[in-house]
Amino acid sequence: MQPRIAISIGDYNGIGPEVVIKAVHELSQDHDFTPVILGSTKIIDYYLETLDIDFTYNSIISSEEIEDGKTNVLECLQNGDILLEPGKIEKNSGKSSMQAVETGINLCSQNKAHALVTAPISKEAIQRAGYPYPGHTEFLANKTHCRQYMMLMVNDALRIGLVSIHIPVSEIISEVTKHAIIDRLQSMHTSLVNDFGIRNPKIGVLGLNPHAGDGGVIGKEEIDIIRPALEDVHNEGIHAEGPFPADGFFGNRKYEHFDGVLAMYHDQGLIPFKTLSFNKGVNFTAGLPIIRTSPDHGTAFDIAGTNKANNKSMNQAIELALRLAINRKKNA
Repeated sequence: MQPRIAISIGDYNGIGPEVVIKAVHELSQDHDFTPVILGSTKIIDYYLETLDIDFTYNSIISSEEIEDGKTNVLECLQNGDILLEPGKIEKNSGKSSMQAVETGINLCSQNKAHALVTAPISKEAIQRAGYPYPGHTEFLANKTHCRQYMMLMVNDALRIGLVSIHIPVSEIISEVTKHAIIDRLQSMHTSLVNDFGIRNPKIGVLGLNPHAGDGGVIGKEEIDIIRPALEDVHNEGIHAEGPFPADGFFGNRKYEHFDGVLAMYHDQGLIPFKTLSFNKGVNFTAGLPIIRTSPDHGTAFDIAGTNKANNKSMNQAIELALRLAINRKKNA
């Protein structure tokens, strides 16, 4: 059987449908896999009218109808609830985007798909729809009953993980604990070995404060929290070095000497990652019992429905999902 990749449509009023269609169209010509688009033919047909693409698909209402080697569109939404208004943030699109994700989780959990790729959702829209989650990552962890997980941004050999994710800056300090750092390093190490096939991974760890605290002058978290965490994981056989000042670490390209990088908070890791990997990065949720990747961009409501969306990151997200599915099968 070819690898089956479930692909949730994302917020249908954003660029999700467009980049999904473009990516599947391009990749299906060069890769042997079975795309299962999770959404509605109503959405696919609507956006095909704006694209100059010869895109054929198999419309199905059950996973039992998936045809390997073909592009499948699984009807998992209520068409009556679909309000196609590109660029508009509203609760119906938020609800539909999360229904598609949950369908993908179920397919992977039941071994009916080998990986899940999620197109961008709107955090505001899903909140309006009653989903109390700050993003995909937390929803996926909850639905798969996973406690040890982490957000890992990937572009070839550059892999950046985060200790704290989608929280206000004022709450970062309370989330950067010794336990949290150890947890993320364990998750990253395991993923680098099992998912990426790196036998003895080397992880670089960033400091929390400017200049990594400068010996305690600009903060003592590096001394009191981060270094003790590194000492503990060393005893587990995890090779982690640091804490490094974040600016110099990226400015001097030290990241090139590590298989993974652990940042303390969202923007500390995401700003350099997106600077180095614009339109090419992939978001991978390490530690989950299922494989989940996503493009490294948002809904881009301002260009939705205009055929201007760049699908390179979605292509990479699908290709990484395929590669990880093969690696996990080998290591099973």
